[in-house]
Amino acid sequence: MSGTESVDSVWELNGEEGEELAGRWWKWALSAPDDLSPVQDLTGEHAAWKQPNDLWFLAGTYGGRVVRRCAVPFDRPLFFPVLNMQHTRAYSKVPQSLTVAEATASLNGLPLALHEISTSFRTGLTRRFAWGIWCGIGPLTPGEYVLEIRGRSTSGFWVDTSYHLEAKAL
Repeated sequence: MSGTESVDSVWELNGEEGEELAGRWWKWALSAPDDLSPVQDLTGEHAAWKQPNDLWFLAGTYGGRVVRRCAVPFDRPLFFPVLNMQHTRAYSKVPQSLTVAEATASLNGLPLALHEISTSFRTGLTRRFAWGIWCGIGPLTPGEYVLEIRGRSTSGFWVDTSYHLEAKAL
């Protein structure tokens, strides 16, 4: 698919699946060393860092505008945050969240379904809570895509991320 064709790979996340994927995404993101971190990456150079075999994670950002270019496997679903946060149980014994003013994601200009997900997960012995607005896209047909991700909280935090994706055999 390229251009303005319809998104033919809709992935409706259920609650349990979304919670499990959000926890996996955070473990993936937190495990990356700073110099290879897909979250800190401003170009997409580190997008393929330690990707799982059953899906493909796209990184969030630490805020602001980011444009990334990367290849993704055409035969795996994609999972990514629009807005998200995590904290340890030592910080707060209850999950924290952002108050959302805006949250959107679109693929080649077509809006995607978003899901608010809260979950808990562990890194080693540390219990963590995670919250976010997440999106899942089913496997894409080979081609080029533009994924636009925008989010803003009422506290002033904002993200504006563009992914120029090439879905192909990896």
